[in-house]
Amino acid sequence: MQPEQRELNQGFASTLNKGFEFAVMMAVFGGIGFLVDRALGTSPFFLVFLMVFAFVGQSARLWYAYVAAMKRYEAGLPSNARGEER
Repeated sequence: MQPEQRELNQGFASTLNKGFEFAVMMAVFGGIGFLVDRALGTSPFFLVFLMVFAFVGQSARLWYAYVAAMKRYEAGLPSNARGEER
């Protein structure tokens, strides 16, 4: 397998992994919220709150991972051989 194809396949696998993790965390926090709401007899307050909490947390995690990856990528560019930062 050629290096370009291997890198493309790894990118697809990484993206699929992140998407699956995002969905699972939303489901786990939604399930916990549902159980808490059921135990306390509240309307879907905890369900919504915990799903929003999970969404914000996963979005922030993805954003910071993206920013770090872009900094690593930009540091390796030939135009940045002298270690200049933007």
